Amino acid sequence: MKAVTAAWAMLGLGAVLGGPAHAQEAAPAPNDPLPALAVAPVAGPAALRRPALRRVVRRAPPRRTFGDDGSAAAAADVLGQSATPPTLPPGTFDLGNGLSFLLNYTGQGAANPVGGIRQGTAWAGQLFFGIDADLSRLAGLDGASVHIAVTNRHGRSLAQDLIGNNTSVQEIYGGGQTTRLTLLSYQQKLFDNRLDIEVGRLVANINFLNSPIYCNFQTNSACGNPTFVFKTSNFTFWPVSSWGGHAKAWLTDKVFFHVGAYEVNPLHQQPGDNGLDFSTKGATGAIVPFELGYTTTFANDVLPRNYGVGGWIDRSDYPDPVRDVTGGRAVLTGLDPRTRFGRSGVYARFDQMVWRPDPTAIQGLTLFGVAMTGTGGRLVEDYFLEIGALQTGTFAGRPYDTVGFVINTQKFSPLALSNIYAAQASLGVARNIPEHQIMMELNYGIQVTPAIRLTPNLQYIVNPDQTRFPYRTRNIPDALVVGAKLSVDLFTLAGLAQGPGSR
Repeated sequence: MKAVTAAWAMLGLGAVLGGPAHAQEAAPAPNDPLPALAVAPVAGPAALRRPALRRVVRRAPPRRTFGDDGSAAAAADVLGQSATPPTLPPGTFDLGNGLSFLLNYTGQGAANPVGGIRQGTAWAGQLFFGIDADLSRLAGLDGASVHIAVTNRHGRSLAQDLIGNNTSVQEIYGGGQTTRLTLLSYQQKLFDNRLDIEVGRLVANINFLNSPIYCNFQTNSACGNPTFVFKTSNFTFWPVSSWGGHAKAWLTDKVFFHVGAYEVNPLHQQPGDNGLDFSTKGATGAIVPFELGYTTTFANDVLPRNYGVGGWIDRSDYPDPVRDVTGGRAVLTGLDPRTRFGRSGVYARFDQMVWRPDPTAIQGLTLFGVAMTGTGGRLVEDYFLEIGALQTGTFAGRPYDTVGFVINTQKFSPLALSNIYAAQASLGVARNIPEHQIMMELNYGIQVTPAIRLTPNLQYIVNPDQTRFPYRTRNIPDALVVGAKLSVDLFTLAGLAQGPGSR
């Protein structure tokens, strides 16, 4: 349900670019010579193009780059993590005239041998094609660029079909299993790169609440954004684009403020939508995310870190989680839910590299965490908490491999639980309904070749939520999931681009 390019700055966590002094560019969550080595979010593709420890002038890279597996979530996979990066971001096929291309495939398989409603397997995938046009080189427009992305998503969701919970264990699934125009934007950098603005057909989740670290994981509870924001607002998500814009201003070389506004249009989320309807017919409002952050990179910090506080103001329609159009309880009447307007929430998050054995290399251990809660509206969840760790560089001779662990909890609100209790009571059943869903993942990322990355993983879900099945008379059993994420950079595979470990 998400994905594209970004470093902890532009399309990822925050926004459009890294600090003016470090010439950072945020790409929606993903890119670096380490397809999934988000050791510590470096501010973007810019960092990929220069030795990380070298002093960088105040000149942003000519263009932003997409994530190596192309998903909004995957955009965060490989962002600026290399101390000695290649000339171009990994996977980039550069024509040398201001035009560059990315072409990659991401597939995620999952099976639940234990737990869920029933056992089985599922595969979901995405083919991604991206174009970056540097208008400075093509047309003499300083600091300007255009970005285009087309995606094809296909496959099935294990969580939706077999486990029964409402948070996928395959991040790449969702947003319509179809081919669509996912991104069409114009980006402009101003004032010596202290201000970065992007407008066009965009999605909020590759610009906000994203990190190069999150999509080292396959679970959609973490990758490419903490799932809470999608359960409690109309936060727009990859690959479903709508009209929007965002601006990131660097107050100092390490402190930024980022704000955006995105059209909320449910029509674009319908099956078969191809992203080519540019009208605002069907729009119900807009969502405004914002963040104040502090970020460093390998270029200006031995142990890079990112800290941020922010939130969102959702000024759009949403269905009431309990009441129907007549004021009755919708779970009992079967009538359409009442339409409400306006929700909001806040969050705090961090990632901090805590161990780096070689100060000239990217290998080391990074810790990260997120806390989120709602502040307005009728919400189905009260709060979300997450903590995790990512080790880049494992065994001798495996500098690009990673080991990751993440665990998070979603606390269901009394409103959401009341629907289940009401449905159970109508059946004459009285039982306790779990208030928390806990999801965790342990994985090992293998850089098989410069073009291929494989990440086998084990996931475990405690108390899979049954909000979709309020009349089920027994709790859904805890589920063990065996998964694997495959990322293939097709230009690197064809010998037209460089990848992690290329010579």
